[in-house]
Amino acid sequence: MLEHAIPALVQILSFPTIWFLIGGALLGFLFGILPGLSGPQVLALLLPVTFAMDSGQAIVMLMGAAGATAFGGSVTAILINAPGTAQSAATVFDGYALTRKGQAGYAIGAAAAASVLGAIVGAAILTLSLPLGRQLVLAFSFPEYFMLSIMGLAMIAILAQGNPWKAILAAGFGFSLSFIGIDQQSGTIRYTFGWDYLWDGIKLVPVIIGLFAIAEAISLMSTRGAISRERPNTTLSGIFSGIGAVFQNFGLFLRSALIGTVIGIIPGVGGAVANFVAYGNAVATARDKSGFGKGDIRGVIAPEAANNAKDGGALVPTLIFGIPGSLEMAVLLGALTLHGINPGPRLMLDHGNVALLLIYALVLSNIVVGIVGIAIAKPLTYLTSLRTVLIAPIIMVLGLVGAYATNGYIEDVIIALALGVIGYLMMRFNYSRIALLIALVLGPLLQNSFHQTNDLWGPVGFFNRPISLGLFAITVLILCLPGLLKLIRRARSTP
Repeated sequence: MLEHAIPALVQILSFPTIWFLIGGALLGFLFGILPGLSGPQVLALLLPVTFAMDSGQAIVMLMGAAGATAFGGSVTAILINAPGTAQSAATVFDGYALTRKGQAGYAIGAAAAASVLGAIVGAAILTLSLPLGRQLVLAFSFPEYFMLSIMGLAMIAILAQGNPWKAILAAGFGFSLSFIGIDQQSGTIRYTFGWDYLWDGIKLVPVIIGLFAIAEAISLMSTRGAISRERPNTTLSGIFSGIGAVFQNFGLFLRSALIGTVIGIIPGVGGAVANFVAYGNAVATARDKSGFGKGDIRGVIAPEAANNAKDGGALVPTLIFGIPGSLEMAVLLGALTLHGINPGPRLMLDHGNVALLLIYALVLSNIVVGIVGIAIAKPLTYLTSLRTVLIAPIIMVLGLVGAYATNGYIEDVIIALALGVIGYLMMRFNYSRIALLIALVLGPLLQNSFHQTNDLWGPVGFFNRPISLGLFAITVLILCLPGLLKLIRRARSTP
């Protein structure tokens, strides 16, 4: 592999390959900003363009676009509470709260730095794990998926602030939504009420757009003034302070990047899970949790680091087994096949430069959009000083167009509107939208992995594998950690 390192780097930095990388990254950034459009859409759009291109240039452009969408989605999550992609959903909790305080540049600077460095960590781990990737991918099976889901649900107990019963009720509603559609185990149709659209279940993107973008638009319509309650900090010092915050919380950043990489390696789990698990871990391990959800920069750093590190992890099963680690990787897998490159155990022998081109493109695309994001952060923060009566209709229109553009179904718009009203009511009555979304994301994975484990090994199957047992122990620790920390602090304060 080392013999391909220098030639692959020269290839990606040469002209015109570098222009294809920059073009793909900027297009991915734009698609990430637009609610409802994300990596799979931009890759599907670019795929026909690559048919007549050189395979190296095509791979670089596609990977550049895929790697850039996550940060694009984070920009709108921070500025207008509308995550452009599902994997940016957790960023809204503290990113938008910072915008309301007039610190949008601070949040964007931190998000840009965490994204770039997270991509570097993910790519580094990918590079080191390729020789051992076969054993790493095979280590996860149904029991591990189930325990990973349970760990994610345990985060609800950590994230629930105020009335925990409201968080439990919200999670229960999220679970109810996840049950809709065809049961993957029995094939029965559940809770569709004769609506064919619901056979595939509730789509995640319209739900996220509704809960956050549409709900926020409704809220803004009922208020006066600007999005930012204070004068926005548009100075470069605010942006660079955000970059510095990543290094001040480097332990949290590194831990979140590792979480994102590991979850990315597990095929089919997705970036939204990594986003929430990293955010929940940040809350669980923080000494002072009072600032989370109200504008804590750690709540931006953790999900953003996991967001971009997970792409490196998702490439592990894609390259080693030809099993896509995410939806974006599934489109990329098709592109590789079209260009005569078959991912699998022989990839490193037959096309050793391809893996390195993908790694370099992932890192460089994040650097490109990170620089672009920082460069345009100052003018973007001025948007937060606009009157809410002007910005709310724009958010509403962007959200509804994004919901429709995802699959081209008018039913997605209806779902977004319905969840928008529900999300607004949850905001008014202090119910946790985080709990609802976590339960909805993890519901299908939890159900399927439970039945698959139980059918194959019975109840003992959940605990007789080392990784599964380790994840269970970590979950118990997560649930007990707040109480243990309180006891430790009380013991230290007692003379």
